Amino acid sequence: MRPVKASTAAAVALAAGLLQTASFAPTDAWWAQLAALALLFGLVDRATPRVAALCGALFGWSWMASGLWWLHISMHQFGGIPWLVAALAVALLATVLSGYFALALGLAARWFAPGRWRLLALAPAWLLAELARATWFSGFPWIASGYAHTVGPLAGWAPWVGIYGITGLAALVAAGLVLLKERAWALAAPALLLPLAGLLLPQDFTASSGRVAVSLVQPSIPQDQKFDPARFATNLDALARLIESAKGQVVITPESVVPLPLDELDSATLARLSRPERPALLGAFLGNADDGWVNSVVALGSNYHYGKRHLLPFGEMIPPGFAWFVHAMGIPMEDQARGDHQHPWDVAGQRLRPLICYEDLFGEDFVQSAVGPDAATVFVNVSNLAWFGTAMIQDQHLQFSQMRALEFQRPFVRSTNTGATAVVDHLGRITARLPALERGVLEASVDGRTGSTPYARWLSALGLWPLWALGLLTLMGLKRAAS
Repeated sequence: MRPVKASTAAAVALAAGLLQTASFAPTDAWWAQLAALALLFGLVDRATPRVAALCGALFGWSWMASGLWWLHISMHQFGGIPWLVAALAVALLATVLSGYFALALGLAARWFAPGRWRLLALAPAWLLAELARATWFSGFPWIASGYAHTVGPLAGWAPWVGIYGITGLAALVAAGLVLLKERAWALAAPALLLPLAGLLLPQDFTASSGRVAVSLVQPSIPQDQKFDPARFATNLDALARLIESAKGQVVITPESVVPLPLDELDSATLARLSRPERPALLGAFLGNADDGWVNSVVALGSNYHYGKRHLLPFGEMIPPGFAWFVHAMGIPMEDQARGDHQHPWDVAGQRLRPLICYEDLFGEDFVQSAVGPDAATVFVNVSNLAWFGTAMIQDQHLQFSQMRALEFQRPFVRSTNTGATAVVDHLGRITARLPALERGVLEASVDGRTGSTPYARWLSALGLWPLWALGLLTLMGLKRAAS
């Protein structure tokens, strides 16, 4: 078999990376993710180690750059960074993230000769690359491969193996497609049966804990007005009106909907926001200048609050050496403190577990809230995505909540500033959603759930280590078999 030319491999890898991005929400084209990875693996199977690493780098760069382009909006439109510098920053981030895939595929090509053993080795290598991206340097697993499978036959694996297990299974299916082309029927068949198995696996692990009526507030405040002191009074008045119109048993507002420390809110406004007959979670900042400000949600009328734990680099925490870049964007409260109080909020006969913004990407961080007698019955995500516009970002983030709902079989309710304010049931289905940029309140009845999935149980006990071990041991076993 003739090695693939570097120029041809580069062009196909770039195109396949774009196809990978197209597989995520809002298209939900799960099959495109398998096709994209099969294209990449087909290239790597015939490539030298150097070309294999190049393919991984270009595929990853194309995927990350096209899937994260909206970061440019926050830096240029709201941060005041020149558009070219902002574009270069996105390109640099894509380059760094693509390094995981370049390293994984390059090493797999070095350790395995072209043929069936290399193709099989690409699946655990891909899994390890995605695990590294999700956990190293605080982790940034945005649009990880498995998220394309919140729908489709592989979704049935979610309550058993979670997002990264699905990522590995999808890579194995992609390798199976290439093996099928190579007529290695005996090796291809088990891999290609994995989607069928996903359709047949038991799925009933939780039971209803009753229903709760929630009011999800979407104030739709433009980002350039959100932290403008001249707009505070107007924006807070509009927020109070939305809360006063709410009909649910519990009212939930977005992240930092009060864009200043809660102690600085005047008593009259606080009285309007606090309705004794209707508990509310209010997004605000707690803390002080000395100990640090904490991005929080506060249960008005009670002593419950939750502070964000997993902070966003460059937006909420400053990585060493990058203070100049963050300060240049003028992000309010850009160096925050980590919060506390991770237990659920007991209210209206349910236990609500808040998550702030992209914390819902890290199921391993809050899995303890999905097991045991005091486990949450409903997960709540509050976000402000107005920094990034509306194209792609909102649908991508909503898809992450869908995956968490599938993994833990818990409903997710989402209150956001500009979208996607939505309700996701315990089977990952979107049952209600407000249009983007529409000011209003989404009224919904949500079925809380008790019980734990197999994934929640083993993840709470062992973390992601079983998947790390599976990836490494599989590579070692394949290397021995190929020798």
